[in-house]
Amino acid sequence: MPPMTPDRSTSPRPAAGRAMVLPGRQMLAPSRRRRPPTSGQLARRRFAVRWAKRLLPALALLLLGAVAFWPELEGNEDRSRVSFRRTVQPRAEALRVVNPRYQGIDELNRPFTITAKVGQQPGSAEILDLEEPRADITLTDGAWIFVQAHQGRFDKPAQHLDLTGEVTIYHDNGTMLLTDSAAVEIDAGTASGDSPVAAQGSFGTLTADGFRLTERGAVIVFTGHAHAVLEGGR
Repeated sequence: MPPMTPDRSTSPRPAAGRAMVLPGRQMLAPSRRRRPPTSGQLARRRFAVRWAKRLLPALALLLLGAVAFWPELEGNEDRSRVSFRRTVQPRAEALRVVNPRYQGIDELNRPFTITAKVGQQPGSAEILDLEEPRADITLTDGAWIFVQAHQGRFDKPAQHLDLTGEVTIYHDNGTMLLTDSAAVEIDAGTASGDSPVAAQGSFGTLTADGFRLTERGAVIVFTGHAHAVLEGGR
């Protein structure tokens, strides 16, 4: 028996111009329908591109110029602002010196030295405010007096020293005075105070309402109510 061949005349053929669809499946509609741009849209795009090519370089040059000239503009603004400011009278600032040291001689050519932890000159006058001042004064016979306090004020032209706060006056013969305030006249070689004072030395101890140190440290006069406890000796 000869082999059987399919009859092409009876098999279904797709119609011309139609896509073949498999059985049981459905063709989906296109999600986006593309339309060619119109002549007006093309003209607008060409216009935007043409102006973008001109504007972008111009904007770039403008930005570079602003960056280059900004310091000058800012400086001019500051200068104009300063020109309208109200002038202020200059004020002398206090001169502050750490560990100042002042050396000199009195009217009898005796040397003295004044030091401090901090010195401050509040004005133009030669007056110094001192913190923790100390003074060494040499006497005519070669003896010396040491003075110290918490605060002090030294008037250079007048050679006057005011002391406050635990003032200590020590003579090299062993006499020591403790008081709250004292005034020292360096040229005259005198010192005085009206605050309560306590003295201690080879003579014993003594308290009084004030004191006067005269004759360049050779004589000490205690003022007010005084109380002394004397010890044996000369």
